[in-house]
Order: sequence, then C-alpha cells, then structure tokens
Amino acid sequence: MALIAGYSEGFHDAALCLLDDTKIVHASHSERYSRVKGDRWLHRTQLDMMAKADTVAYYERPWLKATRRLYSGQKLARRRNSYDVSFAHHESHAAAGYYTAPFDDCNILVIDAIGEWDTISIWDNMKKVRSWRYPYSLGLLYSAITKRVGLKPNSDEYITMGMAAYGEPVHDLSPLLEENLHLGCDDLYPDARNEDLAASVQKLFEEKLLELVAMCPKENLVLMGGCALNCVANSRIQGKNIWIMPNPGDAGSALGAAALVRKAKLQWADPYLGTELPRANPSDIVRELLKNKVCGVASERAEFGPRALGNRSLLADCRYEVKDTVNKIKRRQLFRPFAPAILEEYAHKYFEGPMNEYMQFTSRALHDYSSVTHVDGTARVQVVKKNCSSVLRAVLEEWYEATGVPMLLNTSLNIKDEPMVDTAHDARMFTQKYGVNVY
Repeated sequence: MALIAGYSEGFHDAALCLLDDTKIVHASHSERYSRVKGDRWLHRTQLDMMAKADTVAYYERPWLKATRRLYSGQKLARRRNSYDVSFAHHESHAAAGYYTAPFDDCNILVIDAIGEWDTISIWDNMKKVRSWRYPYSLGLLYSAITKRVGLKPNSDEYITMGMAAYGEPVHDLSPLLEENLHLGCDDLYPDARNEDLAASVQKLFEEKLLELVAMCPKENLVLMGGCALNCVANSRIQGKNIWIMPNPGDAGSALGAAALVRKAKLQWADPYLGTELPRANPSDIVRELLKNKVCGVASERAEFGPRALGNRSLLADCRYEVKDTVNKIKRRQLFRPFAPAILEEYAHKYFEGPMNEYMQFTSRALHDYSSVTHVDGTARVQVVKKNCSSVLRAVLEEWYEATGVPMLLNTSLNIKDEPMVDTAHDARMFTQKYGVNVY
C-alpha cells in the first residue's frame, strides 16, 4: 500500500503523520525538532519524511479559511508546502478520533476555537449532522479569557482550567459567545479576580458541553478538537463510552487528514509514535528516585500529543511534598497541579471517578498524597495498564516493590514555555541546565 502523509501547519502546533496502509508508522510535533514552542511550520526533518509519501493530505481547506479570515478582518495566511488533497478542518478532527476509536458506531463531537467557519460540529460516524459557525465559539471564548488572565492563548488554556479551582464562577460570560474574540477581551471586568474569571469560563464551558453531549444520542461518543483536552469538563459526562484520541487538537489533525485518504480503521496501539531512543533501565530510574526524589525519563518513542505518558516524563516521589520542588525545576506557577501515574490494579483504591491511560479525566483522591492532588481534591490520573509498552509500567512495578506505593508524580520533561525533550541531546542538555538526571 502507498505511503500516506498528513500534516497540519500554518497557525500553531504543526505536525506530521505517516501511514503505511492502516499502520501509523510515525507522528510528531514540529516543536520537538525546532525547539520552538507551538511551532506552526513543519521542520526540515519532517519535510524530508513527507517527501517520501505517495499522497500528501492537508488538514483544512485554505480557500475556505481565507473567506472567514477576510470576513473577520484578519490577514490572509500564507502556505509553505504543497499537498495533493485537503479536507475540512473539523472533518480532520473527527477523522482522527473516529479512525482510532475502539468502536465503529458512534457520535463525534468536535469543539475548538475555529477551523474555517465551523467552531462546533456533531457527526454520526463520519457524516456531519449539525454545526455551529463563527463567531459563536466556546473555544475562542476560553482562549480569550486565557489571554485576559495574563496567559498565552492557544497554549495555556489548561492553566486556566487549573486556576478555576481557586475562584468562584461569579461572572456571566455567555453574551461573549456571539462576539468576535480573535483579539481577546482584555478590558472585560477590569476589577475582576483572574481566578473568578477562570472559574466563570470553566463553568460555562461545562454547561455547554453537557448540552452538546445531550444532542448526541448514541452510547459511543468521540470527543475531538482542542477543547477535548478539558479533563475537568470531560469528567462530568455521564452514560457514554468515551474515546478521545490522545492528541485531539490541531496537531492530531495531521493524523486525521492522512486517515481521510485511507478511509479505514487504523491500527491504534498507543500514542508512542515519535522520535525513538533506547529503552531506559527501570532499576536505574527507581534508584534515582529513591536517592534524589526526582528523575527524568527519555526512553523509547516520544508521545504524540501534549501529555507526557512515561517516555518523556519527569517523575517524582509523591510520598513527599515535592510539588513546589518540581514546579521550581519546571519554572511553573506554584499553584499548578501535577498528575499521578498509577498501576491499574491499584487505581480504584486511591481514586474514585473516571480515569484512563491518557490523563483525559479527573478523579477524586482517596489518599493523602498532596503532591498529586489539586486544591479541589481531584487528580488527572494516568492509569498504567499491564500491557503498557512504556518503561513506566516496569518503573512503577519496581517502585511498588521498593516502597509499597503504586504511583509516582508524572509531568512532562520540559521547562515552562519550552517543548518536551525529544532526543538524547535534549536529555543531556536538560541535565546540564537544570541538574535533573535523565535516563
């Protein structure tokens, strides 16, 4: 079967995916190569891989996007690279979810800031049945509030989500859903607390999400688009079998564009699809954690998606108050929470509520380990299954034998505003700069 390349670029989070028939042979973020956070252009390394493809697919319709950008007073975007076929932005989102999902019959709900004109769409399998169009946009509003509270839009929305737990939803933001928010809303409620604005937009998003889910009659539900990363809101959905491809934003649509060429279920195993390194020795990692409480891991293939799931992770001993220590290493705001990675057979002893292997939901903690618990008593749990291919499974098994605790703090191996470590060289530089040993 011919090699298919799908790519997304031009706006933020450029990415490449390569398919050989239904096998995903490679998927990567441009930023991991260029070391430019959120890089919007494919890197030369990716372009060299793409040049070997028989068919190249782009993740949206440039001419249709141009009509909307002209309408909204934005500059026309430029393109660097050519392609053989293109697909609609929301169609690529939907396809990335549908063709990797563990079920065949489903509804797909796509929510993002904006593609060409669609901002929300509902699908019956791969047939679009309803959509909401610009300027109405949950994603644009969330990004505008992210900017309003002093964070970076299209990047820091997850920090806004974490900040919401410190505030009260006292502001009615629903009128802004109909406004053009491309330039933000920096003069909104000038005396408001940032935490209250974050809580208000989070509450509104959760309410609207549940309304949209109610419009999806099928038991199986795929969530896609950048807004599918809102794990707090996802956790409020009841009565559905949910699949979220671990890279639901624009970068993941590189996979969606390639899948739309193939139009068949893909051989999805896990999101470890990027740069490959030798497998780390789990015993070395456990010894380092016992000695220094913190250890970096750069092992096997890099994750395709924004979450570190054990192959490009910074691990820490959650038995101690290490949250501030790790936040200082990563140059992050001290209020921000960290996630636990736990052996699946012990997950329900330590947490109650929805959880899976991709950190896509929040659960209530049933333990006293504050380093992996948010101020509201919840945690974004990574359940590490017995068949997990990452070295993280072996690390946790040895860790449990040594300490009697089946979990560790797990965060991405990077510093704030920098991409995750990708190569062995990146790992060495991380150790030199920040004094954390990486295996």
